Amino acid sequence: MELVSGLQALLVAGLEDVAAGVRFEKASWLRDEGRHGGGKRFSSGDNEAFDRASVNVSQIHYDDLPEKKLGSATALSTIIHPRNPHAPSMHMHISWTEMKGGGGYWRMMADLNPSIENEADTAEFRQCLQRVAPAQYKEAAAQGERYFYIPALARHRGVAHFYLEGYKTDDAQADRDLADALGRAVTDTYLSILRHEIVTHSEISASARAAQLAYHTLYFFQVLTLDRGTTSGLLVHDQNDVGIMGSLPSHVDKALLASWRDRLPAPQEKLLDRLLDALPDGEAGGARSQVDVDVKRVVARAVREHYREYPEALELQASGNTTPPTVENHR
Repeated sequence: MELVSGLQALLVAGLEDVAAGVRFEKASWLRDEGRHGGGKRFSSGDNEAFDRASVNVSQIHYDDLPEKKLGSATALSTIIHPRNPHAPSMHMHISWTEMKGGGGYWRMMADLNPSIENEADTAEFRQCLQRVAPAQYKEAAAQGERYFYIPALARHRGVAHFYLEGYKTDDAQADRDLADALGRAVTDTYLSILRHEIVTHSEISASARAAQLAYHTLYFFQVLTLDRGTTSGLLVHDQNDVGIMGSLPSHVDKALLASWRDRLPAPQEKLLDRLLDALPDGEAGGARSQVDVDVKRVVARAVREHYREYPEALELQASGNTTPPTVENHR
């Protein structure tokens, strides 16, 4: 908790510095009224700097439930969607899971997700990952390429990916140091990229806004039909739906989203139907559909209900080299 809270504070302070005058709002949530943990998140959005931004820290523990396999799970999960379409989105997740039977493992993820790619930004982000984790980078990049691939669209969600699942070595301190170093390096590099792109692209064209809306639609599609971490969080409990949906951008192109329905394997087209039903019609008769707090709650329920009705569809979700037993750990 000390590690991820420190990374959370570092990122929020950096983002507020880049977006001068914009402040993140703090919100807290409790698991079973606090008996089994909870979390705090700092969020911003619908302003001149951020479309949506969420920096969440949570910790779940089951000390009073001996039948539970999980001792504790502590995580930093963040997604930043800048308002400027030339500034890339960024996702980072760092978590430690500890089992009651002994042992634990890390999950470390970092990925750059531009609406409009700048090859220099991509290279800078990849070089950051290589510097901070030279021994792990090749494996982490390969797992990330696998995890963030979208079969229905034959493309990846982002342009630079790092993903270590179930990571642990015989040196527990070195593992912890790697997690901390990764979080700090990614934060510093992303803030540098964000600052540069905001300054460089002060004038925004209509075509750039259109590219951003299309990319945000793709992000929405990937997170809600493929992302195993998001789905696992929704299936474990329903006490932080808005926080878990913090990764969603503010608007998507509903017509574009609907056009991908027939590309999905069964029964995922049924999930997309539920998501489309949850989205309001496009603003001013167009396809630009708002994803507000109420929509997030409905979308979260839609995902949860779909996988309870079609549990076999979990096999269609993204994975790295191993599939994390997140839901099983909480039983």
